[in-house]
Parts: sequence; C-alpha cells; structure tokens
Amino acid sequence: MSQPSSRRQFLQQVGGGIAVSLAALSANNKHAKPGYNTGGKKLGVALVGLGSYAKNQLAVALEKTSNCYLAAIVTGTPSKADEWSKKYNLDKKNIYNYQNFDSIADNKNVDIVYVVLPNSMHKEFVLRAAKAGKHVMCEKPMATSVQDAIDMVSACRAAGVQLGIGYRMHFEPFTKEIIRMCRQKEIGDVKFIQTNFGFTIGDPTQWRLKKDMAGGGPLMDVGIYCVQAARYVTGEEPVSVTAQYGPVTEPSVFKDVEQSVSWQLEFPGGATVNGFSSYRSNIEQLYVSATKGWLQLSPAYSYGPIKGSSSKGPLQLPVVHHQTVMLEGICDALLTSGTMPAHCNGEEGLRDMKILMAIYEAAASGKKLPLV
Repeated sequence: MSQPSSRRQFLQQVGGGIAVSLAALSANNKHAKPGYNTGGKKLGVALVGLGSYAKNQLAVALEKTSNCYLAAIVTGTPSKADEWSKKYNLDKKNIYNYQNFDSIADNKNVDIVYVVLPNSMHKEFVLRAAKAGKHVMCEKPMATSVQDAIDMVSACRAAGVQLGIGYRMHFEPFTKEIIRMCRQKEIGDVKFIQTNFGFTIGDPTQWRLKKDMAGGGPLMDVGIYCVQAARYVTGEEPVSVTAQYGPVTEPSVFKDVEQSVSWQLEFPGGATVNGFSSYRSNIEQLYVSATKGWLQLSPAYSYGPIKGSSSKGPLQLPVVHHQTVMLEGICDALLTSGTMPAHCNGEEGLRDMKILMAIYEAAASGKKLPLV
C-alpha cells in the first residue's frame, strides 16, 4: 500500500477541521507514549459478538495483521464459543459471555475490546469495556442517539482509555487517494457530490429492520458511509441539511424503519451534496464534480473491489483487505502514540451521529435545518 512520498507528506501537512483528522491516515508519530513497546509487540483484541462481520471480516483480518491478534471472544452462544476456541486455539480463560464480560478487566492479554453487536448494544459494552480499563473499538454507527454517543465518549475519556469507530474506508487506498486529490485541488474546487449506497435487504425479521435495535434503517446502516464521504471529500463540516423519505412499497417489511431516504447537505466552501440510502435499491457510488474535473468511485464503500476513475484517467491503486489495513493502522497508532487516529476516534463518530439524527429530523419535518 506504498504511496509516493509527496502524497505522504501532503496528508501529514494538511490542516484545518476534518482535514487535520484525515491527515492522520498516513501520519507516523515517532514519539511513543510510556508503557507502549513498539518492538514487535502485538495488541490483543477481544471480539464482542461473533456475527457474520466478526467471523468473515475481523477474524480473517486478525489472522493477517502483524501488530495485533485475536486474544479473546465474547459470545452468548455456547456453540460459537466451542467453534471459535477450536479454530483459533483459544484457552477457556479467554472466552467470555455477556454476563461475565466485566471480568475481562483481569485479562492482561486483552488490550482492545472490539464491539461488534447490534447498534443498540454499543453503548452498554463500550461503557463496560471502558470501566474494565480496555481501549475500545466500536462498529459504526457508534450509537442510536446523540446522547448515547456523548456518554460513550465521556466514559472512555473519564476511564483514560481510547475509543475508536470502525471506519474502514479511511484506510483504503482509493479513498485515501480521493481525499488527497481533493485536498491538493487537482480537480479544482469541489462543487457537487453525489453519494449513494443501497442494497436489497434480506431476512425481514433481522435486527436491522427493528428501530429499537438499529436506531433507524439504511441511513444508519449504509448511509453513514455517504455522510462520511461528503465530509472527507470536502474536508469541512456541513452547515445545513434537508431530507426526504422515499415511498414505502412494502409496509409489512418497513413498518419500523425507513425504506429509503434522500438528503442534501450544504458546506461552507460552497459545495452541495446529494445523498441517498436504501434497503430496496442496489446502488453504490461516489461522484465528485469540481471546477477543473471530476472523480468517481463505483463500487465506493463495499468490499468491492473498489474501482475508481477521474477526468485525468483511471485510478490504479492496490486492492486491500479493508479490515486488515484498518486494524494495522489503528494498532500502529496505539503502539506509537497511545492514541486512536483522530480521523476515526469517538469524537469523529459523534460528529456523524449528529448529522444522521439531523437528517431524520429534516425528513420528518420537511424543513431545512442548520447544523452547528
């Protein structure tokens, strides 16, 4: 995933707002915090929740990473505990359930607790992990309300532990190149962004279709990628939002969460953004129009492989396993500086939560809402 030195230097030097956070994508802090040994040390990760994402992505990544490894698991399903303990040769002392989870505080092998549970359970286990004195990674969206996100950030700060959100795209080469090109204004000033992410959801009984567990529908699940993209492409925070719910064609399935939602964001630099997320449209695109050209990723957010093009020609970059480079990047930051990368920490997750909730409010009210 090597890049020309000019790109590294650029991402390290860029400043201002979210740009400072995104500069940390490639920053290499050489000043290790006391207590962190970078000489071949690996951080132990405990996965909380062993669903498909943990099994097919995070566990696979932890077999490939050089600076972290699977140290423990937390599950409420005994058969999963047996399966994972055999596959990964885990000692019984490193296998927890949701009731005895708090005793993970005594496990010196666990440095990071990674919460991979339904959205409504994120807050509880982030707070419990913080109380146990462990750094925490949490899947996105970080919570189901702004207040819960605030509480999570506060709890980790009070406990003196780091909180990160699983924004894997921040470590993906095509995404990083899009950010670099926009920061260096290689296509001029960004004026318009179209960002869409939708798919046809399956099992109508799954937790993603239950508001009390998911916090919302496709906006919370995949629309968050589009909100993120608007922010990291512009390098700014939006100042206003309007939004509209799409039609509900299957009320028996979408009785609790939206079937689709569109939104429009305005940014202080003059860029406007159209976003769309859906559980009944198979679509995935990031298109950026600027004064001197354009950029496009399609696929843009899924496991891809990501593909990109621009008015200057095709984007030729390495295809990587997203979770592997994410975990490598996060653990490198923890080992060298003792902190989560700023572009994927709890404060960054909180910013997204505020925008997501504002989109829902704008869609319900039909009004243009200021964002501050």
